[in-house]
Amino acid sequence: MMTKEQIQYFTENFKEIASINSEVLKKYGQDETEDLLFMPEIVLRPSTTQEVSDILKYCNAQLIPVTPSGARTGLSGGALPIKGGVALNFERMNKILSIDENNFQVTVEPGVITEVLQNEVREKGLFYPPDPASKGSCFIGGNIAENSGGPKAVKYGVTSNYVLNLEVVLPNGEVIWTGADSIKNATGYNLTQLIVGSEGTLAVVTKIVLRLIPHPTNDLLLFVPFTSAEKACEAVVSIMSSGITPSGLEFMERDAVAWTLDKFPEIQFEIEENAQAFLLIEVDGFNDDLLFQDIEKISEILSHFETGEILFADNQATKDKLWEIRRKISEAVKKHSIYKEEDTVVRRYEMPKLLKGVKEIGEKYGFKSVCYGHVGDGNLHVNIIKGNLTDEQWNNELPKAIREIFKLSVELGGTISGEHGIGLVQKQYMDIPFTETSLNIMREIKKIFDPNNILNPGKIVDL
Repeated sequence: MMTKEQIQYFTENFKEIASINSEVLKKYGQDETEDLLFMPEIVLRPSTTQEVSDILKYCNAQLIPVTPSGARTGLSGGALPIKGGVALNFERMNKILSIDENNFQVTVEPGVITEVLQNEVREKGLFYPPDPASKGSCFIGGNIAENSGGPKAVKYGVTSNYVLNLEVVLPNGEVIWTGADSIKNATGYNLTQLIVGSEGTLAVVTKIVLRLIPHPTNDLLLFVPFTSAEKACEAVVSIMSSGITPSGLEFMERDAVAWTLDKFPEIQFEIEENAQAFLLIEVDGFNDDLLFQDIEKISEILSHFETGEILFADNQATKDKLWEIRRKISEAVKKHSIYKEEDTVVRRYEMPKLLKGVKEIGEKYGFKSVCYGHVGDGNLHVNIIKGNLTDEQWNNELPKAIREIFKLSVELGGTISGEHGIGLVQKQYMDIPFTETSLNIMREIKKIFDPNNILNPGKIVDL
């Protein structure tokens, strides 16, 4: 608990950016992780690196917990202030500081919305590919914290592939840059990549230098129904083995699509009665003729599987509609039922085994699951539906089932999170992919950066 004197220090010295209003505290005590709520004791919304430095310096001296907070679209509880203290939000640090067209780079503050950045650089013919489902609201800073991916990851990679350099504030208030703005850098330990994916537990990011690439001028999109979910996953392996690398290769079970169309009737789209799963397949590039060749080759591959009528999206409105279905699935599932979303990832070839195993575990424990995800890179989102499960089953038996799912993921060469991070809710399963030696190394890294354990305490690993 913060003392009255500590809260007074912030309300007097940072009065323009501080709030202790109960509704504000509640707002910043939640993210998109189930229905969890952990109230901070004060919310601070800095607008400069210096303010961040001053805040951390005081909190470190006073041993006040600080939880970095962005748009709070996370699904692992990474931005929940579980120890109270300060919620440090970055919505005011939302500037695109510079776009370097000569070097294909952009420098931004952490509160820039991902889609806003993408649109700004696209006007200059440049492309920032990572595109999480929440790209219209999530912050670049949060993408850095979670090493976000999205549909484009199958061809273009994830956030870490585009981060060149970071300005960060250490827990003691000291400001450093982690690397260099050059494409190549073999100078010492890679502190930049250590910060990416660290979920605000090591340092606070205040400026970000990102690598850009030329924006593709053309794209083509297929929507493919399958009579079997496992066959859809098997088709992915054949497509990727053909030498074609789609810019999007998304898997959706029937219920995922049907629930989305039910909860968002404005989308207005019909699906075949016997379709049990769908693939959304996109190719992009700079030459239409080559892209049509890719589509023809993919169509030939698909002819060997049990598909329904394949929809070729021949206009932008249809493309937008199909991508909207995919991006709204998580929201639709949340509207439909109490649920838990697990972010499994395996080697691509093992995806059919993972999907089959998830369903078998569901039968064993009595739960229904709705699955979808970035199947092109082996990333399957498993939505476990509470349905008729009792609170006893949900709270005490379900963690055993989740543990079995994660063990299966690791056995298939994968791990327990592909892009959502560990945060709070997956922390209890970290012993599955890591030995105690590996976990102790992580703990020691945390202690070096944050010896007083003030930054996002209680996340990833316990000290």
